Amino acid sequence: MNGRFARFALAISEVVGTPRAFLLALALVVVWGVTGPLFHFSDSWQLVINTGTTVVTFLMVFLIQATQNRETRALHLKLDELIRSQRKARNIFTDLEHATDDELAELEAEFRKVRARAEARQAAKSAGNTH
Repeated sequence: MNGRFARFALAISEVVGTPRAFLLALALVVVWGVTGPLFHFSDSWQLVINTGTTVVTFLMVFLIQATQNRETRALHLKLDELIRSQRKARNIFTDLEHATDDELAELEAEFRKVRARAEARQAAKSAGNTH
């Protein structure tokens, strides 16, 4: 069932993410708006758009989340493979999305120091070029 749902979610996300789908949704809203005077802007007329948009939004949230989760997982695996394949890379960076917040904070602090050193070297190099 997971495979079928993943294919379904991907197919739906690709279809609804097109300009054609947007224009169809826009056309439906315009038709609904134009029919307002025919139905005297009744509560039932308003309920049609409210219910329709609520149901579509509710379902789309789950489809979009499923698609994003799958794409994110695939992206992480690709990055893990690139890290693993590089001799100088530290393998601790593979599967980093499962690290604790403290581990992530330590690595972040380390890279802040690396950036600060790089900025200091760049500033020193720029200061040397101005004289």
